This record gives sequence, C-alpha cells and structure tokens, in this order.
Amino acid sequence: MSSAPVLEAISVDVCYGRAAVLRAASLSVRAGEVLAVLGPTGAGKTTLFRAMVGERVPSRGQVRLQGRDVTREPLWKRARAGLGYVPQTPSVLVDLTVRGNLETFERVVGGPSKGAEHWAGLVGLSHRMGLAARELSGGERRLLELARALIGRPKVIVCDEPFSGIDPLGARQVAGLLKREAGRGLAIVLADHHATLALDLCDRAVLLLDGEVRRQGTPHELAEDSVVRERYLGHTAG
Repeated sequence: MSSAPVLEAISVDVCYGRAAVLRAASLSVRAGEVLAVLGPTGAGKTTLFRAMVGERVPSRGQVRLQGRDVTREPLWKRARAGLGYVPQTPSVLVDLTVRGNLETFERVVGGPSKGAEHWAGLVGLSHRMGLAARELSGGERRLLELARALIGRPKVIVCDEPFSGIDPLGARQVAGLLKREAGRGLAIVLADHHATLALDLCDRAVLLLDGEVRRQGTPHELAEDSVVRERYLGHTAG
C-alpha cells in the first residue's frame, strides 16, 4: 500500500449560513485501502463527501487529490483527475438498459473504449444487458452505478451509503466488488449505516460526530472504543 494519500481532506469546515456542519474534519485514504466513515444521521458524512468530490466548497480547509489542491475544482474536473463518485441517491438512467447506461457513460468519459460487455462482466451484470435499469434489483442498480464509476478509471471512489436499500445478498455482492477493486489498487472511501458490514469491509475507519472526526483506527479499535459503542454502535444495534 502506497504511503502517499490518494485523496485527503485537511481541516475542512463547511457552514450553512451560521451553522457549522463540519469542523476541522480531516481524513485520508491511500491506494488499495478501504476507509469507512462512520457516524449517526446528521453527523456530517454526506456534507464531508460533497466537499471531497466537488459538490460543496469548504468554508475553510483543503481537499487534495493525488497531492494536488482541488478544493475549488468542480466534480467533473476531479473526475477527470481520477475521482469516482457513487452518491447516496440513485443515479442510474432508469429508461435505458444496462447496456445503454454503460455505453452512454463511456461516451461521456471518452478515451479508449472497452465496451459495455467488459464493464457489465466486471460487476456480474452480463446476463442483464438488455434489461431496463428500472427492472433491476436495488443491489443490481448499485452494481451498475459502480460499473459506471469504474469506466472513468478512477484512482479513488467515494461511495455514500452503497448498501442502502438493498437486500443482504445484494449488499454482499457490492461489498465483494469493492473489496476486489481495492485489492487491485483502488482507494475507496465509504459511509454506510450498516456498521457491521462497513467494519468488516474496511481497513481503517473514522467516527464523525457533530461534524468532527472524534476517533480513527482499525475496525477492531473502533468496534471496541467506548465512545464509538455509546454514540454510534449502540444506536445502530438498537
């Protein structure tokens, strides 16, 4: 695993009006690493991700992608520089088939084409090529979104709630794909309320509470931490 971060947030503040949603939030992820961002609803996870991918400009602090300051660059520029994004809200083109979704995104990305069959095969959707995206299961839609993100040949992917709204089998398929791609050198940052699955998948985790990074460490360290158990895992378990 490379020692240089692929993506990092450095003391990021985000304010909505006078309300501070993030306060000096810092994290980093390296090639081949899965980083889980844990925290209850309202902790600031999605806001942090939006700042990292270019949908929100921080009030203070810096975002760096492969060592370069991209704090004020829009999402599309970061995408061209190697950042992939799977947002929390569904983003498949429901009127198009699986093939149509993949071919459309290949045209948008440009460059050498590997073909829709390659990307569908990569995520296990070869048997769904002619099916409209609206007919896919929740897990299959997530796999399609991940395939589209991979078309851009990213160095890092930010995934907001990748297991949300899908059944346990679909969640395991998505987790397996993420783990495999990390094994190939892709850096992955994810947030999800499925704490057990996120901790099983990640190499490191951070706990975000009230807009601040309160804890970070290995999955075991966070699972045994009293603050994590009291302020987060206790709620997710109950």
